[in-house]
Amino acid sequence: MHKTIGKTTKDILSLKVMTFTLMIGISSILIWVAILWSYWEEFEGLVTSYLSWVPWEWAKDTVAYISAPLVGYSMIIITISILTSIFSEYLLISLAKKHYPEHDKIYSVSIISSIVVTIKSIGLFIVLFIVLFPFTFIPILGQVLMLYIWSILLKAPTVHDVGGLFIEDKKILKKRDKKSTLIAMMASLFNYIPILNIFAPIYAQIMFLHHILGYPSSSKS
Repeated sequence: MHKTIGKTTKDILSLKVMTFTLMIGISSILIWVAILWSYWEEFEGLVTSYLSWVPWEWAKDTVAYISAPLVGYSMIIITISILTSIFSEYLLISLAKKHYPEHDKIYSVSIISSIVVTIKSIGLFIVLFIVLFPFTFIPILGQVLMLYIWSILLKAPTVHDVGGLFIEDKKILKKRDKKSTLIAMMASLFNYIPILNIFAPIYAQIMFLHHILGYPSSSKS
């Protein structure tokens, strides 16, 4: 795993990956800055209306003050995940050819199926975020929960988009995606650092690429 992390980190720092990531990240941030700037009061009111479980009015105001930016931040993370999933194919193929020239089998991944998988992950993310949100304010437990919830955005789309490009046999892919949760959670650590969070989805994808193509006898699959 440490070799996979090393290769992924080197790729992330390359000009090609940095350029791609910045374009996706800046676009996502600008989209939500424009939306929230125009509709902040309505957005804050929506978040506050959910906080009826908070028993004290003063506490509700405090939680709302923290929660509204957190939800907005999560919307940016979701958008980055969507755009990365849609537009990263050529970048991943380029990296695969660079590191694993012996693996010459490239398959097609349907954009529609990619979007469907991403939407399902977003749906699960939203449900768990709403249900578990009160627990995210508990020290340590809250941070671990948030990390796991963020990882859900990355896991299934990463396995689908990256695995589908390079492995046609679903049984082989299933065998090699055992560490996909760990990879998604490691990549989700970027979400704790604003600005660096734009690297989370592509880091997960590149890390999974190295994981499956660096697997013994991967070129034969």
